[in-house]
Amino acid sequence: MTSPAKSDKKAKSSPDAEGGRKSKVWEYIALSTVPLVLVLGNSMLVPILPTLKDELGISKFQSSLVITLFSISAAVIIPIAGYLSDRFSRKAVIIPSLIIYGGAGILAGLGAVWDSYSLLIGARALQGIGAAGTAPIAMALVGDMYKSGQQSQALGLIEASNGAGKVISPILGALLALVVWYAAFFAFPAFCLLSLLAIIFLIKEPKREQPAQSLKEYTKSVRGIFAEHGRWLISAFFGGSLALFILFGVLFFLSDILEKPPYSIEGVRKGFVLAIPLLGMVLTALITGTVIGKNGVLMRWLMNIGLGLMVISLALSIWFNSNLYVFISLLTLSSIGTGLLLPCLNTMITGAVEKTERGMITSLYSSLRFFGVAFGPPLFGWLMGISYRTVFITVSVLSLAALGLVFFLVKPAKEVQ
Repeated sequence: MTSPAKSDKKAKSSPDAEGGRKSKVWEYIALSTVPLVLVLGNSMLVPILPTLKDELGISKFQSSLVITLFSISAAVIIPIAGYLSDRFSRKAVIIPSLIIYGGAGILAGLGAVWDSYSLLIGARALQGIGAAGTAPIAMALVGDMYKSGQQSQALGLIEASNGAGKVISPILGALLALVVWYAAFFAFPAFCLLSLLAIIFLIKEPKREQPAQSLKEYTKSVRGIFAEHGRWLISAFFGGSLALFILFGVLFFLSDILEKPPYSIEGVRKGFVLAIPLLGMVLTALITGTVIGKNGVLMRWLMNIGLGLMVISLALSIWFNSNLYVFISLLTLSSIGTGLLLPCLNTMITGAVEKTERGMITSLYSSLRFFGVAFGPPLFGWLMGISYRTVFITVSVLSLAALGLVFFLVKPAKEVQ
């Protein structure tokens, strides 16, 4: 007769269990392609903006709109995409969004080939609309598909994939430009196609247990969520958007000073230097998402430690930004703090609401994150015009304010739902 212990051991190592683990890995990979494609939509174009400006004969401001208009149109449409995903299904929004995203990439490329700035900028706005239905809805889909530790692990992987895209995209954009300067635009459809196939064939969306709510009922439910959880949700939204505002602003700052004497670092070499702080965030986010599970006590510790690291490192940057090695180390420390913060916020926000309203709540959060990304570089550029010290005094104070809000208002239960 087989003992229970032996039976358990066999069950754990059975082919079905192995198959289940393998299917989860493929699901994680498929889901992580969505935020990766989203990040490539902006960051991959950064290295070619000076060339685009010269080739199309436009101003620096007009070239910056290629990035900013994409982010703003996405931020505006994201809440609508969230509602539609709650009303119908997540895949019903993600799949057409990826098609729009890839198709608009072709239009943008043709605009570049034909020297048509109006076609290019219109296509970028259309791409932003497509982008609205990608990563934010994938986050809600993770909340639908997984529970407990698997959910936080998948969300950590999504955040890490987002960060990894930020690491590789400037380098990839610079490499594609060696072929032809507008090659990055035509690369979008290929990446979108791979993600589209992965979502269609590797992701099985759970069936809805309740019928879709009417718009009136849905609006009432969302208002009820904010009436009950508004204080900590708004604080969490602020913390997440501020973290990305600082991250992209700091990268803009670093990108600017690297090209000036005494450093004079440009092109692919500059991309590798910019990747150092981002790599710190990616690895930290991946580890954080793996270890937090649903442990609310651990999440609270890590969120406050992450924001504390941001405050300290950014405050020290007020005085220590002349030595490149010390400065990069401080910015990497700040990025590690971001990597501790974001997976915890993602898990809490995703688990805070029922499935029927999850798409809207995660979309509002993602929309604010997009605004943080969109306004980080221009506001940092304006502050840089005053003084470098002003830049880091400002972001240190903002980080300290976020730490205060999260410390006093974001208090997860011992076990997050």
